[in-house]
Amino acid sequence: MIKGYIFDYGGTLDTGGCHWGKVLWSAYMRHGVPVTEDLFREAYVYAERFLGKGETVKPGHTFRKTLSMKLEIEMNRLVSTGSWTAGEEEKNRLHEDILEDVYDGVRRATAYSRGVLEKIKERYPMVLVSNFYGNINTVLAEFGLDCLFNGVIESAVVGVRKPDPRIFRLGTDALGLNPEDVMVVGDSFTNDIIPAAAAGCSTAWLKGEGWTDAVYNEQLPDVIIKDLSRLLSEV
Repeated sequence: MIKGYIFDYGGTLDTGGCHWGKVLWSAYMRHGVPVTEDLFREAYVYAERFLGKGETVKPGHTFRKTLSMKLEIEMNRLVSTGSWTAGEEEKNRLHEDILEDVYDGVRRATAYSRGVLEKIKERYPMVLVSNFYGNINTVLAEFGLDCLFNGVIESAVVGVRKPDPRIFRLGTDALGLNPEDVMVVGDSFTNDIIPAAAAGCSTAWLKGEGWTDAVYNEQLPDVIIKDLSRLLSEV
């Protein structure tokens, strides 16, 4: 019997199951940035690694600020490698257009997630376990999610990153529950579902648009959902 929940953040609560690479690539296409998906992917990975070094994002940075920096790094990378021959004015204009577009989508997605989580919180304790840059508490407050969790386990703070199963054991410890009494909800099969199962937890895979076309063993998750609200039938 489930007695508590662990939620992932990025790709789960802020995009409804869509991988962040796909979210940004779709926005680039909507706004007509003339690059191929392969070139975008290289810039996306470069920006993720740059931000992941822990020297750029500060604890007080909002998600909007973080997203703005991410886009700036990506776009500068595309220009510096010759993948995109944009002038400064064009680059700045598209940066702002895409920032507004994507941020608006995140506000809608987190508002929807908040409604679901509020209902779950009425019956179960919840903890957040996230690979993030050190500012997750600021981001949660930005979207009104900060009062919903009994604890927040952030990779940049605890020094353990998914897919290491130990980060989920930190989550179960924060709940004060045994792993077998906890359900982990996440969008990433490799970062959430596999390690959470290895940690002894039940799992709910939020299956959305992934980063690749990889095929996974769908017998592993205890529950597969396409919408976070489906959890309400499980509680």
